[in-house]
Formats: sequence, C-alpha cells, structure tokens
Amino acid sequence: MKQIIDQIVSSRNLTLEQLVGLLSSNNQEGVRYLFDQAHQLTRHIYGNKIFIRGLIEISNHCKNDCLYCGIRRSRTDVHRYRLTEEEILQCCQQGYELGFRTFVLQGGEDPWYTDERMCHIVASIHQQFPDCAITLSLGERSRQSYQRLFDAGADRYLLRHETADRIHYQKLHPAEMSFDNRIRCLKDLKEIGYQVGCGFMVGSPYQTFETLYQDLQFIRSLQPQMVGIGPFIPASGTPFGDRPTGSVDTTLRLLAIIRLIHPHVLLPATTALGTLHPQGREMGILAGANVIMPNLSPARLRANYSIYDNKLSTGAEAAETVDDTRRRLTPLGVDIPADRGDYTPSQTSDSQ
Repeated sequence: MKQIIDQIVSSRNLTLEQLVGLLSSNNQEGVRYLFDQAHQLTRHIYGNKIFIRGLIEISNHCKNDCLYCGIRRSRTDVHRYRLTEEEILQCCQQGYELGFRTFVLQGGEDPWYTDERMCHIVASIHQQFPDCAITLSLGERSRQSYQRLFDAGADRYLLRHETADRIHYQKLHPAEMSFDNRIRCLKDLKEIGYQVGCGFMVGSPYQTFETLYQDLQFIRSLQPQMVGIGPFIPASGTPFGDRPTGSVDTTLRLLAIIRLIHPHVLLPATTALGTLHPQGREMGILAGANVIMPNLSPARLRANYSIYDNKLSTGAEAAETVDDTRRRLTPLGVDIPADRGDYTPSQTSDSQ
C-alpha cells in the first residue's frame, strides 16, 4: 500500500485498480501512511493554517426535487424561511467580530433571490466588509447571472457536481435536472474567474468504485480551487431516506487521495463528518483537510436547514463557539488566522 501511495504522490494521479485497493484495504498502517502523506503535503503548501468560513444558510426554499435532499421541493413538512438582506448583513457583522474573513451564502435554488436582489446583497457585503471574501453556493444559474454576481463582488462559488457519471447523476436527480447543465455551470464559473468548488457525497445511492474514480478524474480535469466531500447521510421523507449512511473512514481516505492528486486544493472537513463522528473534523484535518465552516446562520433557524437527518447545527458547529473550535484544534498544532484563506496556486498544474 505504501508503494501505491508513493506512486500517487509522484504522478498526482491513480488508476482505478489503485483506488479500489486504497478504499478496500484493511492495512491500518498503510491507511495511516496515506493520511500522514496528505497532512504533510497540506502543511508544506499552507503551513499550519486552518481556514474558517462563516456559513450563512440564507434560504431553505428550493425549486428542485433532488432525491437525497431534506429540503427538496416536494417535502411539505419543512418550515421554510428566507433571510432578508438586513439579517444576512447582521450575520456577517457577527462573524467579522469573531474573526471570520470569508462569508459563505448558501441556500436552496430559490427563485425569490433574483439577480437584482442577490447582486444588491453581495455589493452591500463587499462595501461593508471590503477585506472579506464572498462565497456563494446557490445552485445552478445562467452564465449571465454568474457574471452579474461576480461583477457585484462575489469571489468564490461552490457547486457540488455530485457525480461525474451521467447515469449515476440521473439516478440521484429528477428528470428535469440535467447533468450537462451542472457541468456547464462549473465551466462557466471557472471561465468567469471565480474560485470554484465542486464535490460529491461519499456513499450516495448507486455509487461504485467506478463512479468515484470518474469523480477524481473530473477533479483533475476541472482543477477547482475547492472540493467539498462528505459522507452521505439520509434524510427522512425523501426517496433515499432508508438508505445506509456513508462511511466516515472512506470519506477520510478520499480526502487524503484528493489532497495527493490535487495538492493545492482548499479542502473542508465538512459538517457531515462532524455529524457522524464527534471528532470528525479533527480527523478530516489529519487526513489533509484545511478548511472548516462554522455556522453563522441565526440560531433559531438552523434546524430548518435540514438537508439530512441530525445535521450538526449547534455546539461546536455554531459560530458562537469558535473559541471552543480553536481549543479543540490547538492540540493538532494548527493555527486559525483571521484572513480570507485564499487558494494558493501551484507554479505548474497539479494535474501534471
């Protein structure tokens, strides 16, 4: 296993056979070596810095009906909400005082947030907090919309591709959603000049070694600045509500592999990891992650953004306890600076 890992480090690529071996192996010494190599590579590029992003869940309305999502359109038992511009700015102010210099505005695909509304919100954040990065995660929009938001001051955009396999994509989404349009969005975002994030769920229904391999090759091709992955957690009231939960161990191994094939990527230790394991995010950092995203959303609404069951929304996930998060991470020998935490590009393409 060590030889395979060394080959991946050298080539920044892997074969399907190597991926299967890494994800299937019971060689715990080899797994530790995989995590150590990824963690050391992260340290080499970003030092001991772990970057924090303030997550603001602006709306749980969504026009889509994705089969896995707890806020899908057809669920009638969800208490829907939208944040006003004033509420969003209040969240940013609170986050700024806590040391956040990146704000992530995330929501379902809610048509109420027109280009005009969103551009005004983005411009207001940019004006009031000029030293902060603005990240959007609002789903699929037109190229014109992405351009307008970029021109208003947005810096980054997160849009999970969910799977790079067309057939697998169709099994996870309703017929009106298009694999081609999802990929088009990501390419448009890159061309416009955003720092772009893609990603997928680990252990989603119908996922195979082959689809995971396609995901990794898509990441190598797209060269995103960010990749967000987390274990699949079923949401009750959805078609996949009774499906098994994704593996924390497999997620950690994939985090490490992504770091090795795309060394400069910004890689979050996601909320889903923290939901399934009390030390999930710490484990993610030791496997190569270097971003955490505490929740800045109004406390009274966090439980309503339930994209999966038992989502961590209080305690260590809440931004108010960022000091506790710092204390928990200090034993790992990391620092959480009050800066934007921008992507550090390589001198040559990581895919080479």
